[in-house]
Amino acid sequence: METIKRIIPIILLLLFGQIQGCKKGSNQEKIDNEIGVARITNSATLNKLNISVLIDLSDRIDPKKNPSVAMEYYLRDVGYLESVAKTFETHLLNKKVRLIDDKIQIFIDPEPADQSINKKIGELKLQFTNENVIKDSILNVTKKYSIISSLIYQSAIEDNNFVGSDIWGFFKSKVQDYCIDNEYRNIMIILTDGYMYHVNAIMKQENRTSYLLPNLIKSNNFNNPNWQNKLKEKDFGFIVPNQDLSDLEILVMGINPSKGNPYEEEVIRAYWSKWFDEMKVKKYEIKQADLPVHMEKIIQDFILYK
Repeated sequence: METIKRIIPIILLLLFGQIQGCKKGSNQEKIDNEIGVARITNSATLNKLNISVLIDLSDRIDPKKNPSVAMEYYLRDVGYLESVAKTFETHLLNKKVRLIDDKIQIFIDPEPADQSINKKIGELKLQFTNENVIKDSILNVTKKYSIISSLIYQSAIEDNNFVGSDIWGFFKSKVQDYCIDNEYRNIMIILTDGYMYHVNAIMKQENRTSYLLPNLIKSNNFNNPNWQNKLKEKDFGFIVPNQDLSDLEILVMGINPSKGNPYEEEVIRAYWSKWFDEMKVKKYEIKQADLPVHMEKIIQDFILYK
């Protein structure tokens, strides 16, 4: 009997220790799970895409004024848009449904006068969340972008009223509100030949302008090996809007310098690079016009890999 009395406390102590160990394990598991959720949440936030495409519908797309034997420039744009949409699809299909919250949209400035085209542009403003996403709707993005973008370009060419594209004005007044959202990776694709002009946005402040045209490059004598020194010393470049675009990544596609000046493309790149640097753009790349088949990997790499 005495032996039993001595053993019972020992057994109770062992049982209590096991219970405490289970509790501790349970608590630790709960902590680990919470940390895991936090990590997933932070990763998901960084992986939420907000893609905006700004299209330059100036006379650069006119097949009569700027013909191309290999492929018309407006058809290249359509191909670029298809690649952007396809990459967006790939991004969505590789995410867990509960983490999906991604956006894609198109902008044209100024807006087309054709209201039916404006409606079509509205159809390209898409947001997928874990509440509305279905696989078929994801797989329809590229098709929708291909068909509607073709209609947009065809309408602009048939209208034949090219007044330029107000890219500078868009950056001044709209980019912050339209293209940058908190807790998203904000990406902007600009389809342009690199020149900048709009009939209602012509400003000049000393050697800074809101536009860039071949005749401006020529008149500034940027057609000799000394052009870089002149640009730097006399502070040539775009006027800088009062913006902080440190949460925006930009891919410019379609640079197409006019013939006759071997330094033309370098000058265009210098203008854009200086502008982006001064606006504190987080990351940017500037690519020349090429066939869509060659640009697809560039688009994929820019969007899918930081």
